[in-house]
Amino acid sequence: MGHWKLLILAALTLVVMEGCKSRDKGESEGGKVASKSDEKMAAQIQKADWGKTKDGIPVELYTLTNKNRLVAKITTYGATLTELHVPDKGGIMGDVVLGFDNLAQYETSSPFFGATAGRVANRIAGGKFTLNGVEYKLVTNNGPNHLHGGTKGIDKFVWKAEEMQSSEGPAVKFTHHNPDMHEGYPGNLDIVVTYTLTNKDELKIDYKAKTDKATPVNLTHHSYFNLGTPASGSILDHIMYINADRFTPVDSTLIPTGELAPVKGTAMDFTTAMSIGSRINQQPLPGGGYDHNYVLNGKVGENKLAARITDPQTGRTMEIWTTEPGIQFYTGNFLDGVKGKGGVSYQKNAGFCLEAQHYPDSVNHPNFPTVILQPGETYSQVTVHKFYVKK
Repeated sequence: MGHWKLLILAALTLVVMEGCKSRDKGESEGGKVASKSDEKMAAQIQKADWGKTKDGIPVELYTLTNKNRLVAKITTYGATLTELHVPDKGGIMGDVVLGFDNLAQYETSSPFFGATAGRVANRIAGGKFTLNGVEYKLVTNNGPNHLHGGTKGIDKFVWKAEEMQSSEGPAVKFTHHNPDMHEGYPGNLDIVVTYTLTNKDELKIDYKAKTDKATPVNLTHHSYFNLGTPASGSILDHIMYINADRFTPVDSTLIPTGELAPVKGTAMDFTTAMSIGSRINQQPLPGGGYDHNYVLNGKVGENKLAARITDPQTGRTMEIWTTEPGIQFYTGNFLDGVKGKGGVSYQKNAGFCLEAQHYPDSVNHPNFPTVILQPGETYSQVTVHKFYVKK
């Protein structure tokens, strides 16, 4: 063999050896070697214009994609989650939250799809409470009661947004200033809500708030989930586990009686996992079905498993972990054919909500964990939706 041929052969051998080293290093660090395009997918945040509100305020839509190509879309209108794509047991991605294709429908037709609800989520009896000897009257927008912050809660404002790259995954921080006496609430309230789509396949929502006057604060996330995708119909065959031995019974207007009642021996008991629909007809509530707050096992402020839900058809499973003391379980009892994404008609039980929060009407029940935020304090909550496949 000629001298020049030997040189070429040696060079080719070095290239192959270096390639093998690179491949081995990549496999030892996590299996598949990521290409440049894979790396780009691993930490992607996209921002797009999403139209204007009826008042002419520009709205943006942020798309987060984690390294496993899960996708979350959140809009500055209400810090609202509009889409959440996760894989099924065949690896096929599907959107698992109910919602709309455009901003206009969120403004006019939304039953809080994907919303950040507050300043006080859930119900306040009679739309009034007393704080430091002063009675405050709120708008009543749910029969005789106040619901999810009133006629124009924080979900109906355009928030400011800032892209973030955390060690956990792509994130967007949303901020909103809620002025003193808006909807009847005392105090200027500054709210920060950060969505992170972690590389562990979690949608993590971190809430912070500060006030200059004592005021009630109870924030929550209000997505309607269907782990078979919203076009698949009912969620009554989903298998549900809720980590709660007690719940708060309610009156005919869904206001808690003040009792913390045991779930054992009742249709409220999901401490053993079973289908949502197995006993749903035993609930004598307006609209029928579940619309109850569960008293979570564990300490307030402690990160704990609240619920686990599996769709037996797709294998998609969601766990909810939260620092909150309660979780509101709602089975879409009042969905009445509202037209959603792709023209899909969302009927009763097309989605379920699991709203991590303090108990409903806590401001009028001294025996419930307090929702009063004082000046100088910081309201803090972390709720995580973790996704995986159960085969």
